[in-house]
Amino acid sequence: MRRLVGTAAVLTMLAATVSAQPAPDRTMPGHAMDGMKGGPMEAQPGPMGAHRMPMEAAPMHRMMERQNHGTGCGMEEMGSAPTQSGQSAFGTVQEIIRILEADPKTDWSKVNLDGLRQHLIDMDEVTLRADAKVQQIDGGIQVAVTGQGRTLEAIRRMVPADAHHLNGQNGWTVRTSDLPDGVTLIATSTDPKQATIIRGLGFIGVLASGSYHQEHHLMMAKGEAM
Repeated sequence: MRRLVGTAAVLTMLAATVSAQPAPDRTMPGHAMDGMKGGPMEAQPGPMGAHRMPMEAAPMHRMMERQNHGTGCGMEEMGSAPTQSGQSAFGTVQEIIRILEADPKTDWSKVNLDGLRQHLIDMDEVTLRADAKVQQIDGGIQVAVTGQGRTLEAIRRMVPADAHHLNGQNGWTVRTSDLPDGVTLIATSTDPKQATIIRGLGFIGVLASGSYHQEHHLMMAKGEAM
């Protein structure tokens, strides 16, 4: 009888101990993810043992941890490094600088990036501020390009020079003549197809044709004559 009473007392004490244990904390990240995911789990060690994290979340977790400690992905790898210069002429100069720096034959005593800057200002004036009155003629177009002040200076420097480079391209005939407040640009071709292309390009399209501008910019930056 005493043995039965002692056994009952022990069982009562064990039951009380079990009921007093705290319930699992389902607000912990590992438990929350256990409840949401049903796939394979990866154990992550913690101060009280190991809690579980979904395998899918582990790579991102490790990447962020490496970034925070400066031993993993940098801004470039994360795709968050800026790439635009913010201004097209500024970007053109940056591109030229990279080319000059990569060329061991660059003679830095002749480099003239300020001269290139003045040319880029001329391009901006002619492209955005000059008044261009386009008239279709036999074989192409005739354009009265006019302006005042700094724009007029840019017209007189840039348009005749561009016409010189364009003359003969694709069988075109390109020439200019002076006006009191600008120049007249005439671009024509005896090929009906090219004449149609010239008309479609218009004033700014004709000036922008070809790839000599890029070569011109590099030679100008190097202090070389075309």
